[in-house]
Formats: sequence, structure tokens, C-alpha cells
Amino acid sequence: MIKRRNLMRVFGVAALIMIANIIYKISSDKNVDVFDVLSLGTFVLMFISTITWGNKEEKNGLYQGDELGQRIMEKSSKISYTILLFTIMVAVFADKFVNGTVNLFLLLVLGFAMITYPFVEYFIAKKYK
Repeated sequence: MIKRRNLMRVFGVAALIMIANIIYKISSDKNVDVFDVLSLGTFVLMFISTITWGNKEEKNGLYQGDELGQRIMEKSSKISYTILLFTIMVAVFADKFVNGTVNLFLLLVLGFAMITYPFVEYFIAKKYK
């Protein structure tokens, strides 16, 4: 429990520092780099993961390896995929509305996102046949 709390604190403070850094850059008219966004995403991801999943050595919380953890991961993966696909679709339509044309790269990402889940499903199902 102590290790988990310490990790939550470290990742939470790191995420807050990155948020403050991004706010400072925006307010002082500096560019927000890709590194800033990726590091913020990484720290938030690790913080939420630490909150969600327990540790078998410390015997606390849910475990990713047990049956309930697997079902949670399956359901959250499908929901996350749907939200991401919808977000990319909205971005394509917003780009078309704002600029009058569709960004080819964004359209390719949308197409790839639409076929990723069925392909993964097919290959996993093929593995069990």
C-alpha cells in the first residue's frame, strides 16, 4: 500500500508540474512541444493506472491478471476504441467545416482506426480456431 501511494504521489505531482509548464508556455506565448503533450499524457496514464490496479505483493485492489481484471480491460479497451474513433471522426468533420477541405493525413488515420479493431478481432479469433 505504501509503494502504491508513493507512486500515485510521484505521478500525480509530475502530471501537475507538466500541466503548470504547459499553462506557463501558453500564457507566455511560447510553443507547446510534442514532448510536453506526450509527457503529460504519460504521467496522467501512469497516475490513473496506479490508482486503478493493485499489487499482488501488497494484496490490495484489483489485479490485471485475475478474471475480473481481464474483463475490465476488455470492456475498457472497446469503449476507449469507440471514443477514439468518434473523436477522430469529429476532428475530420471539424477540419472539413473550418478549412473547407479534408486533411489527407487525418482521413488516413480515421480509415486506419476504423479497420484496426476488426483486424485485431479477426487475428485473435483465428488464434483460437
